[in-house]
Amino acid sequence: MPELITGPALIGVVGLAAYLLGSVPFGLVIARLFGLGELRQIGSGNIGATNVLRTGNKVAAALALILDAGKGAIAVLLARAALGEDAAQTAALAAFLGHCFPVFIGFQGGKGVATFLGTLLALAWPIGALACGTWLVTAVLSRISSLSALVAAASAPVWALLTGHGTAVLLCVALAALV
Repeated sequence: MPELITGPALIGVVGLAAYLLGSVPFGLVIARLFGLGELRQIGSGNIGATNVLRTGNKVAAALALILDAGKGAIAVLLARAALGEDAAQTAALAAFLGHCFPVFIGFQGGKGVATFLGTLLALAWPIGALACGTWLVTAVLSRISSLSALVAAASAPVWALLTGHGTAVLLCVALAALV
């Protein structure tokens, strides 16, 4: 856990702003823009990129992936630039929670894998890159996206320790538990 230097009121503002950003259901938005139907009625019913891919539109799925990862990364980068590492970790958790439990669609969101990876890439790119690599290797070997996500999430705290980012371990454990 990083040193707590930001005041509680500012941390609260960061958390709320990041949660609201994380709550934007980009998978639903992209599916509607591309005329792909109601995403929550397709495949797994989730709002994320994997379910957008189940519509058969790879461009739409790629956009959903980039936007879902990007909202987590942007929340982290803005919070870090404005206030510091404690705010960045708060933003990471809040954006992730926003994706999983979005206020805009009745708190029924996605699994948060893309947002999880985006936050890790922004928090500490070595952890994010290793988690992405873990996801990719597991996906190639198993051909199961959900298993890949679980293995990548479970590996993140280990990658944090091994890459010298000990202050991110607790956050990685919390995010992995939620994935």
